[in-house]
Amino acid sequence: MTALASRLRAVELGAVPVATPTGRLVGAQGLLLESVGCPLHTGQRCRIETVDGGWLDAQVVGFKEKVSYLMPFKKATGLATGARVLPAPVQADLMIGPSWMGRMVNGLGEPIDGLGKLGGDQPLSTIPPKVNPLKKAPVEEPLDVGVRAINSMLTIGKGQRVGLMAGSGVGKSVLLGLITRQTVADVIVVGLIGERNREVREFVEKSLGPEGLKRAVLVVAPADESPMMRVMATEMCHSIAAHFRDRGQNVLLLCDSLTRYAMALREVALSLGEPPATRGYPPSVFSNMPQLVESAGNGENPKGSMSAIYTVLAEGDDQQDPVVDSARAILDGHIVLTRELAERGHYPAIDVAQSISRCMAQVVGPEHALAARKLKASLARHARVRDLIPLGAYVPGADPETDKAVRLHPHIEAFLCQGTREEAPMPGSVEQLKAMMA
Repeated sequence: MTALASRLRAVELGAVPVATPTGRLVGAQGLLLESVGCPLHTGQRCRIETVDGGWLDAQVVGFKEKVSYLMPFKKATGLATGARVLPAPVQADLMIGPSWMGRMVNGLGEPIDGLGKLGGDQPLSTIPPKVNPLKKAPVEEPLDVGVRAINSMLTIGKGQRVGLMAGSGVGKSVLLGLITRQTVADVIVVGLIGERNREVREFVEKSLGPEGLKRAVLVVAPADESPMMRVMATEMCHSIAAHFRDRGQNVLLLCDSLTRYAMALREVALSLGEPPATRGYPPSVFSNMPQLVESAGNGENPKGSMSAIYTVLAEGDDQQDPVVDSARAILDGHIVLTRELAERGHYPAIDVAQSISRCMAQVVGPEHALAARKLKASLARHARVRDLIPLGAYVPGADPETDKAVRLHPHIEAFLCQGTREEAPMPGSVEQLKAMMA
């Protein structure tokens, strides 16, 4: 063997690792797994050996002294004490591109629609990007969502973040589907977080349809997924939407729901021993929610926009629920759906009196804004005498403005109602509003 060959042989042998760092599983309590013997950093992915020779993927969520705390991505079955824990091999960056359109992925960016691998030419971070607030493009143009009550009374701007707030069974998901089909946007990113498995296929086939699916990317983590997967799926849909926004496209992000994301964060935090503060929610939940929401909105590229609509579940129809209250404070507007309107057959059950769009004044003209204020005032006047009318106790003639409100109320209710397949473009909705309130 020549001297050169010997040196090359020595280099090859030196590249072979002498040992593989391996930890051992020493505890499994609820969702949390404990590992010792291998130094792991927070956010790192690792693999845990199961009794059948398979591997369970997990992520490091904390540590205490020599113990690392792991949270699995899937249900932790087949684990035994002393099982090997290995750092996951370094994976290539997740790549994204136009081929993602019309596809469905999980929280790790893996395709789950059975249509093969995803292509792409740009790296995608699983952590939503932060934007310097001084460099964010302002909200200046209206966004046509195809819902008459929103287009006319609660106009949303391109780059605005809005919450759909309601109790269970009031019509949040149906309204979200209506918005999905009719919104004028280049790309639609939908996050179905913590919802029923049944709703996933229904949303794809009925809410999106073949045409809508062509310009959409779905990120799915149903209720039977682990809390870690639900958290990552929520962050993944924000990263995908931000990618297309930064490339100059108008993006609509729909997240159903922000409450399930908060619940997943609560499960992770409580498993780590963080004390509950407000109705069982640890403080870290309310610090993570603004970080997520602030990654939405417009970016530095003035040609692109990223509008976001979140559904927020008001448990027990309580609008003072801590997640609802927190969302109302950090979002740019809230659209309240009430059970009272739903029970009367008023769909979508949007209570325009309790709802507000904080960016509406920036994106509509003075005539539109004046007509919207007149309609709200008319609803308020009618509400004061609504209970008197069935009893025959209301006597017309005492107040001309109240008489006008009572006379207009049936027309206003018909204007604010809309069928699930009815189209309501913004120009027509605004003209109807102006004509009715003239």
